[in-house]
Amino acid sequence: MSIRSKLGAGLVAIALVLLVPLFLALQSLEKLHSFTTVLQKREFAASLLLNRMRSGTDELRRLDLSLVFLHQPQIRASMDSQLTVLSATSDSLAHLGMQSASTKIGTAVAQVASFVPSEYAAAAAGQAKIADSVSTQHLIPAIAATERELTSAEGMLRDRSSRLVAEATAETEQARNAAALGLLVAATLALIISILLWRTIGGPIRDLEHGMAQMADGNFGYRLRVNARRKDEFGHLAESFGSMAHQLAALDRLKAEFVSVASHELKTPINVILGYLQLIDEGVYGTVSPKMHEIVRTLDSQTRSLSRLVHQLLDVSRFEAGGGKLDLRPTNLDAFLVELEETFRVLSMQRGIDFRVERAGALPAEVLWDPDRISEVLGNLVANAFKFTERGGSVELLVDATEEQVYLDVRDTGAGIPPQQLPHIFEKFFQADNQEAATHAGSGLGLAIARQIVVAHGGQISVESILGVGTTFHLTLPLRAGGRVHERPRTPMFGVPA
Repeated sequence: MSIRSKLGAGLVAIALVLLVPLFLALQSLEKLHSFTTVLQKREFAASLLLNRMRSGTDELRRLDLSLVFLHQPQIRASMDSQLTVLSATSDSLAHLGMQSASTKIGTAVAQVASFVPSEYAAAAAGQAKIADSVSTQHLIPAIAATERELTSAEGMLRDRSSRLVAEATAETEQARNAAALGLLVAATLALIISILLWRTIGGPIRDLEHGMAQMADGNFGYRLRVNARRKDEFGHLAESFGSMAHQLAALDRLKAEFVSVASHELKTPINVILGYLQLIDEGVYGTVSPKMHEIVRTLDSQTRSLSRLVHQLLDVSRFEAGGGKLDLRPTNLDAFLVELEETFRVLSMQRGIDFRVERAGALPAEVLWDPDRISEVLGNLVANAFKFTERGGSVELLVDATEEQVYLDVRDTGAGIPPQQLPHIFEKFFQADNQEAATHAGSGLGLAIARQIVVAHGGQISVESILGVGTTFHLTLPLRAGGRVHERPRTPMFGVPA
């Protein structure tokens, strides 16, 4: 399954999972809507009808009193009309789910209607006492019975409405809980799907990114954790990466072998040239004029520079090919530092630059290093510091130690290195843009060799620099070469203006 398909499936799954709580919420809203509709169309309408019937019975009482004393035909007509309305209204209650109340109220209204003609007839005949007796003994009790049925119907309606409201409340609570639970479950599933997608996509991307960084640093033997047999884009990328790494490793080996062979083959003719120049300068082949002496010395100087470059190329090629050997032996650290300080004392006096070696606390008496190689590293760093520091400046070698490792910082107050060039400072043949501040040009191999020697000892080397302020090289070496080096936080460059 391709990465695009996995990504699409994951996004669809997340969308579907997030739609579940929305679906539950819509269902709950639909139920609430049905409850609201019932309350509005049935309960509220029934309440209005009962209120209207209550007003109708009150009107019947008033008309009954008027009929006894006035016995006018229009009063009888009003009573008949009101009774008709009450009867029709009671029938409407049956359509609102109140069949029992409708029947009882209709019966009570019919009972009232049965007494109206006899009361009207007595009142119309002038028989006031008989009319009043019919009203008191029959009509008024029938109206009261109707009102009692209305009261009973109102109570039943209140109970039904209360139950409906309670059901709506319970449904609302249930809907809220269901929606919250659904949202929690959906969010959890979405998070799990996102993590799976991230692991499926993010992990291989980080692995490929790290692999490319390793390859950029020259580690062509790095192997990706991504399986090249995967049937997706990452599998194809891993296969291409492996093929590219194999080809680059082969090319790097060929390059190292070529440089090694070429450098080795150059050593013999260079030594021959140096030998003949020395013989010429000593007059073995005849008298040499002062001008020829000057030319011979220039040739000798340039040939020796070429010889140093050849030796550096040999060192680089040997370390890159894994053939750089270290002559590890117990070394007195204090004597090593004193010798290094003495070596550069004359140069510091000539250049007018303050040079000193500072020890921070107690140092180990002995270390297991290749002293010649470490001396080469520190000598290269100190020489570079002198090269880029003007007269009146300072160069320091700061030494500190723990129970397991030694820290050496070479610090100067020289020209500094542009920050964008610091990541490349240990690359072969790389030279920063501060060469105009140097007393003499270099080959661009010294720092590359220094790093290889430090790494071969199991140590680390890094640099920090500020333009116009100075540069500090940090070295961390194990007390016994090959041990493991632990990072430590670097303190600010004290004594150097910010």
